[in-house]
Amino acid sequence: MVRYIVKRLLIAVPTIILISMFVFSLQKLLPGDPALIMAGEQRDPAAIAYYRAKYHLMEPIPTQYVYWVKDMLHGDFGMSLRTSQPVLTLIGQKLPITIQLAVMSMVLALVIGIPAGILSAVKKGTVTDYVANIVALSGLSIPNFWLGIMMILLFSVKLGWLPASGYVSLFDDPIQSLRTMIMPSLALGAMIASAFMRHARSAMLTVLKTDYVRTARAKGLKEYVVVLKHAFRNALIPVVTVAALIFGELLAGAVLTEQVFTIPGFGKLIVDAVFNRDYAVVQGVVLCTGVMFIFMNLIADVAYILLNPRLKGSL
Repeated sequence: MVRYIVKRLLIAVPTIILISMFVFSLQKLLPGDPALIMAGEQRDPAAIAYYRAKYHLMEPIPTQYVYWVKDMLHGDFGMSLRTSQPVLTLIGQKLPITIQLAVMSMVLALVIGIPAGILSAVKKGTVTDYVANIVALSGLSIPNFWLGIMMILLFSVKLGWLPASGYVSLFDDPIQSLRTMIMPSLALGAMIASAFMRHARSAMLTVLKTDYVRTARAKGLKEYVVVLKHAFRNALIPVVTVAALIFGELLAGAVLTEQVFTIPGFGKLIVDAVFNRDYAVVQGVVLCTGVMFIFMNLIADVAYILLNPRLKGSL
């Protein structure tokens, strides 16, 4: 297993390099001179010359890339033009907020979606199956930002049960933090649970038709043992793939949900950076997002082996 993980990490290295080149190239395609923007409205010639020298803007683009990578390897992702804070500090402040939102959304989605998918597959063709599919399609069709607004109107404005917006750190006040994050998590988790339900149902229907499941039933095993022990484990593999991709997207920033509930997370950070042409923040956030996707794919690959060791040779 260790050799397998090391092998996957070695494969990830050139991928990260390509991502970094892509991120750096996109920044160079943006219109405008970064030095003029950093110099402010007065555009003092001395300040412009200083920023061009500091960020090697007079050098060829490949040389600029080398300097940029060298600085990042030393933990210097640059400074935010808007807040004058180090980019790495901003990422460290915003990423835990989005991680909390992503984890809560995923937990709710898994708790709801996976059992619903299993039940729908086992009860195929019954009222339970039809109801589960209708609910899942509704969850996929309803935009999460609209659902969030409706939840605010119901649970905050009308009933007064939960705060309408804002964020409280889990370390400052765990109870209040959960109260502020429960509605955003439900708004995101509803759509994800619907996706999990559809994939789990499809995978279970395929697995329930296999020979080893029929053999298990022929041995006289109870139905719940056949479903949970023999079928469910193999049906999890496509669900793991979907879960890794969705979790990576959530970590990249649930932009609309964070905007609706005024959560100062990763998504809001990158939106503000793009609108303010905060180049260093955009580069740092996009690169961090790419690395997170690679990490989530690695976790998914390891999960495949744990669920079915026979897949090790094919990955």
